[in-house]
Amino acid sequence: MKASAYIAGVGVLGPGLCNWPQAAAVLAGREAYVPAATVLPSPVMLPPAERRRTGRVVKVALGVAGEAASSAGADVAQLSSVFTSSGADGQICHEICQALALPAREVSPTRFSNSVHNVTAGYWSIATGSQAPSNVLCAFDGSFAAGLLESLIQTSVDRCPVLLVAYDAEYPPPLHFKRPIPDAFGVAMLLTPEQTTRSLARIEVTLTDEACDSMAATQLESLRGAIPAARALPLLLLLATGAGGRAIIEYLDVSRIAVQVDTCS
Repeated sequence: MKASAYIAGVGVLGPGLCNWPQAAAVLAGREAYVPAATVLPSPVMLPPAERRRTGRVVKVALGVAGEAASSAGADVAQLSSVFTSSGADGQICHEICQALALPAREVSPTRFSNSVHNVTAGYWSIATGSQAPSNVLCAFDGSFAAGLLESLIQTSVDRCPVLLVAYDAEYPPPLHFKRPIPDAFGVAMLLTPEQTTRSLARIEVTLTDEACDSMAATQLESLRGAIPAARALPLLLLLATGAGGRAIIEYLDVSRIAVQVDTCS
């Protein structure tokens, strides 16, 4: 298979990375990478009542989605979207397990509604008023690649912009021992079928059996390997340097995705 699109906007949030311009400067070597806990923004686009109910995955997903859409100058109410994550909200799952371990076994309705895998898409539709199609995917450590493929196919077939949002957040103990994600990380990209004045690059994706790319910087490689959504870093590196090239990103045990990046002048 082969699919292509243009990237018109990017959002990034993670450990030591507060937004796309700062992350691009780090990836391009213009700034030193300083590891630090992810600072999650308040989802100000939500009404106050919903804002108080959100967990960490919603905050990171809405943060990067808003940045990518804003940088592309997109109308968020009209955007189709693909949300992809290796799991649900780990903290909420932990709290539900704690509640089920008590004699009363009473689970908060708010916690339950925040535990479902499509919670981010629901809050995004509330925040933006969008009634456009939204898909929510999970492919374990290959979730970013699966989301990118789905977004590219939608962009190519429907000939409309698609917002890709990939995100993960940490699990507390004891779940952390089985799924040791250390912190929250999110990346969003607005894909368009045609080049626009906001286009950063054209990408073309194919399946491959080549080995995944790693990051030359040790700390960034540790980040890439520790958080599934951060598997996007080799692609982000090419976008940040503006040099173009090819990135091999983790997908399935038997195949990866090769992303050819050609920058737009």
